[in-house]
Amino acid sequence: MHYDVIVVGAGSMGMAAGYFLAKSGKSTLLLDSFTPPHNRGSHHGDTRIIRYAYAEGEEYVPLVLRAQKLWEDLENATGRPLFLQTGVLNVGEEKSEFIQNIIKSSKTYSLPLEVIDANEVNKRWAGISLPEDYIGCFEPTSGVLKSEACIEAYRELADQEGATIITNSRVKEMSVHDNGVTIKTNNETFTSDSLVVSAGAWSGSLLSKLGLQLPLTPVRKTFAWFEAEEDLYRHQTFPAFAFETTLGLYYGFPSINGSGLKVGRHDGGERINPDESIPGFGENQGDEGDLVQFLHHFMPGTKTLKTGKTCIYTLTPDEKFVIDIHPDYPNVAIAAGFSGHGFKFSSAVGEALSQLIISGKTKIDLSPFAMSRFIK
Repeated sequence: MHYDVIVVGAGSMGMAAGYFLAKSGKSTLLLDSFTPPHNRGSHHGDTRIIRYAYAEGEEYVPLVLRAQKLWEDLENATGRPLFLQTGVLNVGEEKSEFIQNIIKSSKTYSLPLEVIDANEVNKRWAGISLPEDYIGCFEPTSGVLKSEACIEAYRELADQEGATIITNSRVKEMSVHDNGVTIKTNNETFTSDSLVVSAGAWSGSLLSKLGLQLPLTPVRKTFAWFEAEEDLYRHQTFPAFAFETTLGLYYGFPSINGSGLKVGRHDGGERINPDESIPGFGENQGDEGDLVQFLHHFMPGTKTLKTGKTCIYTLTPDEKFVIDIHPDYPNVAIAAGFSGHGFKFSSAVGEALSQLIISGKTKIDLSPFAMSRFIK
C-alpha cells in the first residue's frame, strides 16, 4: 500500500510526528517493532522532567518552550492530565558550566529562576541536605511530564486524524529511489513519497540501510523508586530535581501519589545491543548501590528500595540531538541520538519533523542539531 509518509519508529518523537503529519492531511503510516508505549524505549518509567533554563545550552530553549505549549495543547485536546507543575531544582557548584548555563539561559529568555544558597535549599526542602559549596537553581514553572501517557495521547489523536499505526512490525529493509520510499517488514511491503526515521536505539542500524553511519551508542540505564517520608517528598511540596555532584549527575522526581521518590543517574551506563536481552534492574552489580549512595549524601529521608527499572539512552558523542534531513534524500527526515534528555522536546520535535517533510524547513532553528557535525 502507498502512503504520503511512513514513520519508522512510533515512540516519543515518531508518534508526535505521525499525529502532526496526519493532521496536515498527509496519509501517514506509523511502524513500530513493539507497541508504544513500551519498555524497550527511552520513554519507559512513567515520568520525565521538563525544564526550561537549560543546563545543556541556550540553543535548546526555544525548542523546549514550544514543546511546553504543545504539551498544553495535547492536554486540552485529549482531556488527559499530562503535566505536574512541581518545579525543578537544579543543584551544583556555583561556577560549574551546568549551573552557569542555567543562569545564563534564564536571563537570555527571561525565564523564572530562583538562585538560592545551600542553607536556603536545606531550609525550604527539609528532605534535602546540601553541602555549603553547592547552590540551587529553582524553576517554579517547570515540572514533570507523564511520559507514557503523553505517547498514548498522541497515539489517540493520530488515530483520530486517520493515521495507520501498525505495531509489532519490524522493518527489515528500507530504500529510497526515484519514485519514493520502499519499506519491507517481516510480512508486508509499503511505499511512500517521504520517510521519517525516529527509531531510538535502532536508528543507527536502520540509517545504515540508507548510507548513513552516525555515531549513535545505545546504553543501558537504570532508575528506581524508594520508600520516602511523604511529608518530605510528596509532589505537592517537593520538586523534581537534577544534581551535578562529585558522585555523578543524578536526577529524580518527588513521590507522586505515594509512588516513592524516583531517582536515576544520567551519566555513565553500559553499552548494549538493543536486539539482545537487556539485564533487568538489580541484575548488574551496583544498580541499587549507585543510587543509594546519592540518596545517602543528599536525601537521607529516603528508606528502602521499592522497585527498579531499566531504559535505553541513545548517545551521540556530544550528547546533542540529531534532527535533520538526509544529506542525499530531501524526502527523508531523521530524529535520533537524544542522549537521555530528549523526551521533554518530543512534542516539538514531532511538529518539526512534519514541517521538514511538508516544506523542508522548520519554524524553529534546528541548525545546532544538524548531522553535518558527524559527517566528514
